Amino acid sequence: MKDRFRVQGGARLSGMVKVDGAKNSVLKLMAAALLAEGTTTLNNCPGILDVPLMQNVLRGLGCEVEIDGSTVRITTPAVVSPNADFDAVRQFRASVAVLGPLTARCGRAVVALPGGDAIGSRPLDMHQSGLEKLGATTKILHGAVVAEAGTLRGANIKLDFPSVGATENILTAAVLAEGTTVLDNAAREPEIIDLCEMLVSMGARIDGAGTSTITITGVSELHPTEHDVIGDRIVAGTWAYAAVMTQGDITVGGIAPRHLHLALQKLRMAGADVETYENGFRVRMDRRPTAVDYQTLPFPGFPTDLQPMAIGISAVADGTSVITENVFESRFRFVDEMLRLGADASVDGHHVVIRGLERLSSTEVWSSDIRAGAGLVLAGLVSEGETIVHDVYHIDRGYPRFVENLQRLGADVTRLVGTEQ
Repeated sequence: MKDRFRVQGGARLSGMVKVDGAKNSVLKLMAAALLAEGTTTLNNCPGILDVPLMQNVLRGLGCEVEIDGSTVRITTPAVVSPNADFDAVRQFRASVAVLGPLTARCGRAVVALPGGDAIGSRPLDMHQSGLEKLGATTKILHGAVVAEAGTLRGANIKLDFPSVGATENILTAAVLAEGTTVLDNAAREPEIIDLCEMLVSMGARIDGAGTSTITITGVSELHPTEHDVIGDRIVAGTWAYAAVMTQGDITVGGIAPRHLHLALQKLRMAGADVETYENGFRVRMDRRPTAVDYQTLPFPGFPTDLQPMAIGISAVADGTSVITENVFESRFRFVDEMLRLGADASVDGHHVVIRGLERLSSTEVWSSDIRAGAGLVLAGLVSEGETIVHDVYHIDRGYPRFVENLQRLGADVTRLVGTEQ
């Protein structure tokens, strides 16, 4: 039997927590280490399940990968295998980040279509189209995307949507292409800036990171580097929303508040007192939150990864909220589990209308993805009685020491291992 979390409702969270490096950054940085022969060192890496999963992917490509606490060392050989192992890749979505580096470094990439969270379709058409404009040929064959290229050449590429994954794969291919690539409608997320900063430290020439137009001037080779992973804004945002939901007081360190500007502004609108510092923030709440509307959009909009937390806070807010999902069409699967907890919510297309209640009611619920799992734990904290959250391996993929941090903040949360009652 898989691990579960037992969550006792009624706790007020209070204290300090420091976030680790970003899940949505470290895995892409590990993949980018394929671009240079030698040892690349990444610091401030989170202790999450997805890091050893990416370790397995890179080892299958011929790399030596050592995880030493929060430090990951990747030694990339002179000759890299272009074939990403199916069993390793299929377990998580971020593994597709090796597609760009392998195409640039080997002239060929065979990457099994990845698995991961059940939050909707995330096709690779923009990834393939971008590589094709750089001179590669791509196709889906036997359950894998296959890219082949003699010489990659710079091109003008415009994305139909500012996809983070497509931006990353085009970036990591273009840095070794001949000539200049101009990527328009690029993703602007802080994790994209983090990747660009690491690539520049490896010798890449990139301008415009953090804007919608990124210019990449190809170089003949890159060298290994040492890089500190950016703080995880989604984990930080989860703690911020936990503070307001439980009418608590949490100080969060290890994160640039500007990366959560809109998410924190929504909490102010809900009635919270939010103080920001250079490398963190404090969120205090002494009453029931006021209902606020949310609309997920690419950065700098409200993050889709915090949508379950927006639903959670709305479920116990004073008033009615409308949450609109514009990024992943299946993220509202989370609502079905919130209904189990007694939430008053109804889904209409890509909108959900939530009428807030003072408390939710406890029951058994199931995680469908990383953020939904964390959201269900927070909902359990504002439910009467004991909630059991199943499939918590999802949470382990994105939240380091989640139970331990909750306990230090005053929550009554316990991990039940296997058949433990």
